Parts: sequence; structure tokens; C-alpha cells
Amino acid sequence: MPRVFLSFRKPDSRWMRDRVYRELSDRLGADEIFKSGRSIPPGADFAEILRRQAAECELMCVLIGPGWLDARGEDGSRLLDRDHDWVRLEIATALRAGNRVVPVLLGDATMLPDASTLPAEIAALGRLQFLRVPETHLPDGLAHLGDAVAALLSDAGPVGGSGPGTEQSPGAEPAAGPAPSVTMTAHVTGGGSSYMAARDQTIRLA
Repeated sequence: MPRVFLSFRKPDSRWMRDRVYRELSDRLGADEIFKSGRSIPPGADFAEILRRQAAECELMCVLIGPGWLDARGEDGSRLLDRDHDWVRLEIATALRAGNRVVPVLLGDATMLPDASTLPAEIAALGRLQFLRVPETHLPDGLAHLGDAVAALLSDAGPVGGSGPGTEQSPGAEPAAGPAPSVTMTAHVTGGGSSYMAARDQTIRLA
């Protein structure tokens, strides 16, 4: 079962989304990342798989580009306002299950949506601390994203499966070390729901 679920809107920032997938796959292993276009086999019930994966993942990364919030259908209605919108359903399912949900802002100017602009069942997304992958410093941004995701998963066990050198000798005590940390700074702007990530404050993850 993949531990990380990537939620995204297909027309939104596709090239950056693909870079995020490659970074996390390289860091954690492709089997640890659920991405609908790659993880659902032909002929499978995609609705059942999406709901199950969203409910059972350890971490959902909601990839938000500049067109995510206001994406509209052919009739002009906002997609997020549709009860059957898959992005909305994925996020709502993960939140109800109590899974960790992290907004990942794609690009330098993309802002975290205000809770008041979101449907009630996913309004909590607008109050969650985010990670950013900037275009201007893309390699560094991707590396920091990989570090943060690996740190968030570290409490639940080893990432990427077992391999040579990963098994401990019988009776061996696990090595103690400092708690993993993610480096970021939150700058409040406007009404207090939008943040800009930087690097001068360390937040330790319990």
C-alpha cells in the first residue's frame, strides 16, 4: 500500500507536478507514491481505488498550482463546488480519516487558499501549514520537499522497504538520534491564512 497520496488537478502545473512525482519516487521508491495515472491498473475500479487509497494513506500531498482553486468546467461552474469533484472527494476522505494532509504550493506566487474560499468539508485545508516548490529554485525546493516528506513518514517505519544493510542484528538496540526536522518560516499576510516558506526557522516533528 503506497504511503503517500498525490492529489492534483490534471491541467494545473503539469510539468512541476511530474517533477514532484519523480523527486518523491527517487527518494522513497515508486511503490510508496500513489499517483492516479500511474498507480491504477487498466480495468480497475478507479473510484474504489481512489477512495481506499485516500482513506488509508499516511500522508496526502495536495499539489496546488495557480489554476487549482478556480478551475472550471465547460458550463463555467467551479470544479471544487461540485459534490462529485475528485480532488474535493480525495481531500475530504483523507481529512475524515484523520490522515496528515499537506498542501504543496507549486510555483513562487501560488498562495494557500483561504478556508472561506473552500467547500466546508475541505475548509481545514486552508488552515494547514504548507510546503512550497518554487520555480526559481526548483532543485532546492524539490530536495526540501523530499526531506520534509521523508521526515513526516519516519515515525511510521523505514521508507522504501528493506534492502542490504537495513536489518539489525538480533538484540541490537536501534540507534538513537535527534528528531527529524523541517526548516521553514511562516510569514502571515492578509487575513492570516496565507504563508510564505523560507529557511530560517526549524520546526521539529515529534
